[in-house]
Amino acid sequence: MLSTSQSFIFLSELSVSLAGDAPLLLPPPRDEELTEEAAGVLEVLASGGAMFFRQIVEATGPATDTVVLHALWELVWSVLVTNDTLAAVRSLKGVGRRAAPVRPGYRRRPGPVPVSRQGPPTSVGRWSLLPARSPQETRAMAALAEQLLDRHGVLTRPAVMSEHPPGGFAGIYPVLKAMEEFGRCRRGYFVEHLGAAQFAMPGAVDRMRSIASKPAEDSFALVLAATDPANPFGAALPWPERPEDTQSTGKGHRPGRKAGALVVLMRGNLILYVERGGRTLLTYGSDEGLLHPAVEALAQAVRQGVLGKLAVERADGRPVLDSAVAKAMEAAGFRQTPKGLRLRA
Repeated sequence: MLSTSQSFIFLSELSVSLAGDAPLLLPPPRDEELTEEAAGVLEVLASGGAMFFRQIVEATGPATDTVVLHALWELVWSVLVTNDTLAAVRSLKGVGRRAAPVRPGYRRRPGPVPVSRQGPPTSVGRWSLLPARSPQETRAMAALAEQLLDRHGVLTRPAVMSEHPPGGFAGIYPVLKAMEEFGRCRRGYFVEHLGAAQFAMPGAVDRMRSIASKPAEDSFALVLAATDPANPFGAALPWPERPEDTQSTGKGHRPGRKAGALVVLMRGNLILYVERGGRTLLTYGSDEGLLHPAVEALAQAVRQGVLGKLAVERADGRPVLDSAVAKAMEAAGFRQTPKGLRLRA
């Protein structure tokens, strides 16, 4: 039984889509001949629906766990099979909880092992065939356009290109133009310096107008993952320039849309960039009226348990205690340590 939201794994990426939209948004299967083992597993899944790894092994007969596992992942890379959990891909990437240490002399009591855990870590969950991709290319492009509009809010050419859709921006532009004619999206000059080809949902336009009408003192700082589509920097917008004297001491630290990194935005400006792990950060601009609220928002995210503890050692390429942001961090509740400044949840 499939959930309403499925994770579809292909090549080196994850494609997440509602099950109802999957036939329209799935990439086409790879045009490669399957091995005999993969073809056998595909036949088993075609007749049995969603199955746990142990069920697949039993249905394939004399095949070993290793052979079946390799066949399953071959089908995944071929965009033919999916799983109902991300645990398998996390195990494949070596990400997950560490096993708890076992006390000397401790013997685990024997008991029934759940079917979902009878196999290697990269085999957990239920495996099933992906739905057949819809042959209606026009509907597929319309569904993709709606997904991108919903994801980015304001869809620009750079934002589209960062998603690598089939046909690029030229392929999806006619669909956006048709949606505009039918009133399903609006075209306007919403973001400066990004060209006239900008599209947004009507609700997004109304929200932008409401935010623009607020006085500057009502602005708030927003803490986001660097990879979040709501962060335009590194995708729709280039990363802001930094002063030359700061860059010269940066020792190679550069912002990027990296997993685990954070950004703090305020009034549409990038104020803070926090590297993965939180040991280093970069500041942008010299306006303390923006820096203090941005640091406070970062501290609030820590207190709310979003980040756990945050221990910053370096800022702008120098020890954090010697940086301009240290005063703001201490005012936000960070405490000095031998290595820098720390705040716990």
